[in-house]
Amino acid sequence: MKNKENSGLREGRGKQLIILGAGIMQGPAISIAKEMGLETVVADGDSGAMYAPLADRFEHIDLKDKEGVEALARDLKAGGRLAGIMTAGTDFSATVAWVAERLGLPGIPYETALNASDKGRMRRCFKEAGVPSPEFLTLDETPPGGFTFPFDFPAVVKPVDNMGGRGCRRVDSPGELASAFPGAAKFSRKGRVIVEEYMDGPEFSVDALVFHGEITICGLADRHIFFPPYFIEMGHTMPAALEEKEAASLLEVFTEGARALGLLDKNAAGAAKGDIKLSSRGPMIGEIAARLSGGYMSGWTYPYASGVEVTRGAIRAAIGLRPDRLGASRSWTCAERAFISIPGRVRSIHGLRDAKAAPYVKDLFLRAVEGGRVSFPENNVSKCGNVIASAPDRESAMDAADSAARSVLIRLEAPGKETDAFLAARPSPAGTAPGAEAAPWPPDAFSVGPSVISALARLPDPLPCEGQASPALAEPALVPFPAFAESGLKDSAGRGVEESLDAVRAVTGFSLPVKTLPRGAADNRLGRCFWAALIRGGYQGAAYIADLLYSNPGYGGGQR
Repeated sequence: MKNKENSGLREGRGKQLIILGAGIMQGPAISIAKEMGLETVVADGDSGAMYAPLADRFEHIDLKDKEGVEALARDLKAGGRLAGIMTAGTDFSATVAWVAERLGLPGIPYETALNASDKGRMRRCFKEAGVPSPEFLTLDETPPGGFTFPFDFPAVVKPVDNMGGRGCRRVDSPGELASAFPGAAKFSRKGRVIVEEYMDGPEFSVDALVFHGEITICGLADRHIFFPPYFIEMGHTMPAALEEKEAASLLEVFTEGARALGLLDKNAAGAAKGDIKLSSRGPMIGEIAARLSGGYMSGWTYPYASGVEVTRGAIRAAIGLRPDRLGASRSWTCAERAFISIPGRVRSIHGLRDAKAAPYVKDLFLRAVEGGRVSFPENNVSKCGNVIASAPDRESAMDAADSAARSVLIRLEAPGKETDAFLAARPSPAGTAPGAEAAPWPPDAFSVGPSVISALARLPDPLPCEGQASPALAEPALVPFPAFAESGLKDSAGRGVEESLDAVRAVTGFSLPVKTLPRGAADNRLGRCFWAALIRGGYQGAAYIADLLYSNPGYGGGQR
């Protein structure tokens, strides 16, 4: 094995590899290709892409411009050293296939890549081959007479040609579909939308390498999806917690799907990434892409869990070498978790050092920046950051990732219009009855019942949100709210009430004692407004209210 690998490295040494994309998801491909002796020529439409400086040569090219990428490849091929072209974690596998096919490089056939890029084509391939997948309809515009489908609601609407959950959401009625349609269409380069039958059940991700008709599975992970009607992946855990029979059935359907798209063609060389649901009707394909996965799976969590560098195998396939060294050398668990924010502008970020130093934590990726705007995610590209932890057992890995993600605290500037608007939607009881006012979107941080909402309404508000704290008042205390504080409830990130209060204390510097005052005493306590903000916006909402009243110039105690 060692001699074979060394032989492969010698074949790569001095050759060139084009990599599309220079962002986080392409970082492992650039680094590993260089380790293999390949000269990396990296293209990206963003001249400031994070890993552009790591490339041996960087070209500023819009990756949708397949002719432009082809021109670069032809120039390189004329020099006699171009060995291949690839991508990882982007939706430009069709550009890779176009260039590879036209220049005679190893890769996926172009028509196959289109099958794996256009969700309408993909569904037709599955349907013709009898691969379990949802019923669907593709549309270029809203039908004048309204929507008519061969399946019942709920349904899922999404652009036919995008990734990361952009423009994707569940709809439960024709009215919701009509309002969601423009949002999906704007994320489609073709302006086309696909409406699919909703699939129930847990979701899983799978990575694989394909080479001349053979497929090698490289990881099956649980996906942790939250915040309906959107499908926000707040993390994944590798390997999936499945019985062997269940895992085998999912992978069998995935393989059938890959074959239906043409990825197991005898001339195909590359990667395949799938999202699969274990529905009440059995395994069903969400989608399959002709590339390595994004979301940290192929580049981080599977290598940490198994010891296998999937990216190295994909690079070998891209330069015409059979992927090898794919046998697992360890059986660990790796957990990736995201952290998010309510809307606003970032004042400061806390807890990064502790999160990075925590046991089993391997990586922390931060997207939010001080002074930058953040929003509650409606897709998988608008989260604030991600943590990855790996451990010998599942519980330790998951606990480490969850804890590290919760320890990263984002303090928002106060005042702020976006944050004010978010908090203006007062908390609503969970499980709102039919006909009642709909719960707000984005959802409340804490899902509370009617009894907590009633108790909240009875709380005093000595310092209302719209008021100003007197400079003569000491730091604020809190009005007791036992109905909530003792409820045992946790927010969407898993923080309990006391942990959330500790987070407020950590970012504001206030001690925030809970006090019952004698009748007639000067009252500088934060009451109903503060607790409502904690339920609605978690620690961020509560810290915002404390900052608004006490920490801003012109408010109370000045800038902290």
